[in-house]
Amino acid sequence: MTRERLLPLILLAALVAPSCTRETPPAAGQRYPLRGKVVGVDLASRKITIAHEDIPGFMPAMTMPFVVLEKDAALLQHVGSGDEVTASLVAPDSRYWLEDLVVVKKGTPDPSAKPGPRAHEPHPGDAMPDVALVDQDGRALRLADYRGKSVALTFVFTRCPLPDFCPLMMKKFAAAHATLAGDPGLAARTRLLTISFDTAHDTPEVLRAFGKPFQKTTPPFTHWALATGKDEAIRALGGALELDYVEESRSFTHNLRTAVLDGEGKLRRLFRGNEWTPEELVTELRAAAGS
Repeated sequence: MTRERLLPLILLAALVAPSCTRETPPAAGQRYPLRGKVVGVDLASRKITIAHEDIPGFMPAMTMPFVVLEKDAALLQHVGSGDEVTASLVAPDSRYWLEDLVVVKKGTPDPSAKPGPRAHEPHPGDAMPDVALVDQDGRALRLADYRGKSVALTFVFTRCPLPDFCPLMMKKFAAAHATLAGDPGLAARTRLLTISFDTAHDTPEVLRAFGKPFQKTTPPFTHWALATGKDEAIRALGGALELDYVEESRSFTHNLRTAVLDGEGKLRRLFRGNEWTPEELVTELRAAAGS
């Protein structure tokens, strides 16, 4: 694997979330010049998503989120979607962030480069669309197949290069899966479901190979299934949960949505982002299962 392909997988692990604790002073690190167009800004988490050009020696061109340090957070108030920016990407170790952020050209948002408006805001009690899916063994699967059980579902794609995104969702589901597998009574009343929106690449065979190392049951996939389906089906289900994803060259720009459904297929809890814990997920599943 080349340095350009390996470094993103190692160095994207530290999208530093805001907290009430004091920020650790950053260490000096390698600096890389970055230039690109802003796709979105999240002031609360100090993150800016940029469709950036190739960063020689670090990573190829792609769209991805970056964080700025707390001392530079005010800069984001003057940046909007469509702006062309330059910055210094600082990567001292397993962390990375932007410094010296400058808007070099004001622009207008590019509708093709960001998620479209949401037609629905999900609420507890909402019935989820019973879309047709295909699991890791090529078998037909619908949410209705889980009636009578509480279900936690999330969305990923197997080639996701961001450790704080899809790989983290898999690790958190694996931790919850281990807890549930240790309680046979609760496991019998719950299920986990991971759905890929990369419908062209993530075939059942790919999903099986991708998901098997995370399985905690024998045989595997008896409690936690991986699935895909037609794009319109996944967009229908994802849209009901505020999932946004846009396909780009070799990748996707997307947000994170994890939901817990009750035994009637209705929404109990929606987790936005990646800050929920496996313990919270198990607690919601237990409550939805009536125990």
